[in-house]
Amino acid sequence: MRRYMMAAVAAGLGLISSLALAQDAGWKPCPRCQTNEQRAAATKNDKGHAFDAHDLTGIWSRQGLALSNDVPPMTAWGQAKYDKTRPGMGPRAVPQGNDPMMICDPLGFPRWLNYNYGIEIVNLPGRTIQFFETYHTNRTIWTDGRSLSKDPDPRWMGYSIGKWEGDTFVVDSNGFDDRSWIDTVGHQHSDEMTTHETYRRLSYDRLEVTLTINDPKTYTKPWVTKGTLDLRSGTEMGEYFCVPSEEQTYKAQVRDRAAKPTP
Repeated sequence: MRRYMMAAVAAGLGLISSLALAQDAGWKPCPRCQTNEQRAAATKNDKGHAFDAHDLTGIWSRQGLALSNDVPPMTAWGQAKYDKTRPGMGPRAVPQGNDPMMICDPLGFPRWLNYNYGIEIVNLPGRTIQFFETYHTNRTIWTDGRSLSKDPDPRWMGYSIGKWEGDTFVVDSNGFDDRSWIDTVGHQHSDEMTTHETYRRLSYDRLEVTLTINDPKTYTKPWVTKGTLDLRSGTEMGEYFCVPSEEQTYKAQVRDRAAKPTP
């Protein structure tokens, strides 16, 4: 999983820069795909193509979908839970930062939506599948008319249902496992969190996405993010797994060294 990150360290980048690259290296094409020039040409040729607004099928980049920095004020309960975390990124970094992803725990949702290299969406009868390149993980959004469970068992991805409202695909989710973080700096959520997403295809190669996090137990108001995804023509999803042994090496060579003060 750390191929991109360790390469950056080997190239002699600063430790802090390497740390940032490691956590958010950005989407990159897999080795078997077209060259960057070929992919750029394929994307350029997508301009002006006809499309079905109700078909979201394709591989979409994460560009423009970073979680909004406009973090809502926390409740007393949310602040207390946040203060107990020991994030391993940014100004609150400590040597023993306990970001769950550093031991290969699932990222959870909505972090998977905002922290990934690519998303493949497939529309199927009765459901829509989102496949995240990060950790090679899929999410099912049920579109067969069912309702959200009123007392769901907590799951990393939660439980999701979707429907079309005109040309907008609307997704509502609940039942989230509260062990996951929302972002790399340790923002928390409760098991009462719900999310609301909308997907609207603006053109053949542009997808508008909004994400609203509702968690009154943790935040005093909704946390709203809006962005766009670009269609990635001429490419395929890469293999990106979290490997515990690689995480241990990365922690020892990058994270622990970055956290130590310079003599």
